[in-house]
Amino acid sequence: MRQPNRRTFLKAAGVSIALPLLESLPAVAARKKHADVPSRMVSVGNEFGMFPGAFWPKSSGRDFELTPLLSPLKDHRDDLTLFSHLDHGLKGGHFAVHTFLTGVKSSEAKGMPEGGISMDQRAAEFVGSRTRFPSLTIGSENGLHGGCQMSWTRTGTRIPPIAGPRELFRGLFVDNNAEARKQAVDRIQLRESILDAVVGDARSLKKRVSKTDGEKLEEYFASVRDVELKLELDRHWQKVPKPITKYDEPENQGLTRDLPAIYDLIALALQTNSTRVATLEIGGSFAARDLGIKKGYHSLSHHGHIPESIKLLVQIEQYQMEQFSLFIEKLKSIKEPGSEGSLLDSTMVLLGSGMGNANSHTNNDLPIILLGGGFKHGEHKQYPKESRQRIPLCNLYLSMLQRFGVETDSFSTSTGTLSGLELS
Repeated sequence: MRQPNRRTFLKAAGVSIALPLLESLPAVAARKKHADVPSRMVSVGNEFGMFPGAFWPKSSGRDFELTPLLSPLKDHRDDLTLFSHLDHGLKGGHFAVHTFLTGVKSSEAKGMPEGGISMDQRAAEFVGSRTRFPSLTIGSENGLHGGCQMSWTRTGTRIPPIAGPRELFRGLFVDNNAEARKQAVDRIQLRESILDAVVGDARSLKKRVSKTDGEKLEEYFASVRDVELKLELDRHWQKVPKPITKYDEPENQGLTRDLPAIYDLIALALQTNSTRVATLEIGGSFAARDLGIKKGYHSLSHHGHIPESIKLLVQIEQYQMEQFSLFIEKLKSIKEPGSEGSLLDSTMVLLGSGMGNANSHTNNDLPIILLGGGFKHGEHKQYPKESRQRIPLCNLYLSMLQRFGVETDSFSTSTGTLSGLELS
């Protein structure tokens, strides 16, 4: 009797490892979906949120006032929507910040239908092999609680971030030489052999282990999907030359000084179709001293209502908003190939945080802004503040995923798409 291959077996074990839309991999059956203009997604997260007193306008609708932290975006107010009273309904202070793109704490994700996958990775699954990088996650490993924690797989694995603009540039634009490519292919083959061996062992074990151990094996089989997908992508893209750019390789100077280069490289990655999903976390490694501020960013976020501390904190956040505004301007300046629109028109750009108020360690009323992506913009939308009527932030994420092209009617804790959000 012919032995089933490992994909067939894993599917029979109740774990779907179907590779999404791998149209460039002939060995993998995939459904092709063509679009003249691809959808893109960029998520920018701040570990400490925004000082509420300088962020939130008092008025809603199209005539909302530009507060000190919104003023840097004045040239883009018709391209953005500000959302009030959206969050995940969670508590935990700094220990819940990692839920920004997932809607669920990592310790509670196991019981969710799709685990603790973050929105960016859900979109990356949809992209599959159509770009060299299904997603890019940029951040630091020196954050307050162990580095960048924005991007998560279905199996609860944190996506390790790209540390700086130099590493990002080399990954995007510097090809390996022939010897390095050969070594990479050898490593892929070795990992595939190891994977085949351990999957075979797990298959034998599954027939004679307890129910509890069987559940652990199911978790293992789910993680196999991630490994197999990455190996398939690595093998394919080893044969494809990287795009050429006139942009000079940057030096790493620390996150504060690196922000302009990181944003430039994200824009280039989107423009060259190296990726369609990018995520950036601005966290505890952000050095306030590079802005001439002697106090630390984290300590200033716990300002204790001291006016001088608040002034310095707002100065830090204004710098971040200024750099973000320049990024939006760059996306608007790049023409979308084959379209009359700009790169921003096809790129959903989310700015926000899993922290609502760092001084009081609360995770409600998260600062959320969405720009571009083909939605109608230009207003401050207020949603119910009362606890029983509150709308989950994941409703916005579901709307974004559907706009991205993902065929789903739910994401994490969503109760539906976000009301009031319309396409342009």
